[in-house]
Amino acid sequence: MLPPAHSLPGCEEKFTPAGRLLGNTSGMTRVAIIEDDLPTSNQLAGWIAAARPGIQVDQWFNRDDAEAAIARERYDLVVLDIELGRERHAGVAIINAINKRHATPVLVVSAMPAAIYRSIMKALDAWDYLQKTTFEEADFIDTFLEILRAAKDSKPAAPASELAMDPLRQRTPTWRGQRINLPLTAQRILAALFERRGQVVSYEDLFEVVKSGRNRDNIRKHVSTIRDAFREIDPAFECIENIPMRGFRWTDQA
Repeated sequence: MLPPAHSLPGCEEKFTPAGRLLGNTSGMTRVAIIEDDLPTSNQLAGWIAAARPGIQVDQWFNRDDAEAAIARERYDLVVLDIELGRERHAGVAIINAINKRHATPVLVVSAMPAAIYRSIMKALDAWDYLQKTTFEEADFIDTFLEILRAAKDSKPAAPASELAMDPLRQRTPTWRGQRINLPLTAQRILAALFERRGQVVSYEDLFEVVKSGRNRDNIRKHVSTIRDAFREIDPAFECIENIPMRGFRWTDQA
């Protein structure tokens, strides 16, 4: 548990039976805190309210209520504990539920050892991991606000392309709002093509983003994997052009 919670003025008696914190419903930014320990949950909510007063914060205390909220709400960020009640890995199931719907950024705050669980959570597309008792308010707020900024920046600035790439490479890309399931190397190749969209990216340039198999056949296999992943959600996908003898080019669909 974190140190004693700061009080959150005006929120002490605003919990529904499901555990939702009734915050500012008119704000643009919405955050969910999923934490079974009430003092810890209140402290995190208090820190968020102090750092960014306009944010609406919903607090959930068990897996069932959290998953129901995720199914009906669209959050900008979720702060999540891994262990909820007697469910040691409830947070894993919740992250999977989040990823199936909106790919909402997740900041994990857990007592589980960071040395073990940080890489596990990153593999599940969590954006960052903070271990309880090892960080202070400033650490949490800096991480929280940075994720909000990065999530905002990862949204396409214009409708010219329907692909959304995470600038920090911490979660999988989305196409027309749906997650694209790609291995890490394929993600790197996709990012290289998208960053230089409209231009030919040579095989030699693509060799720089793969760690092994630096040959043309391997690059072609990765590009084929990328195309197949896109076509699973969009059979008409034709954004990646093969430029014979040279490489590949990303071209936005009309």
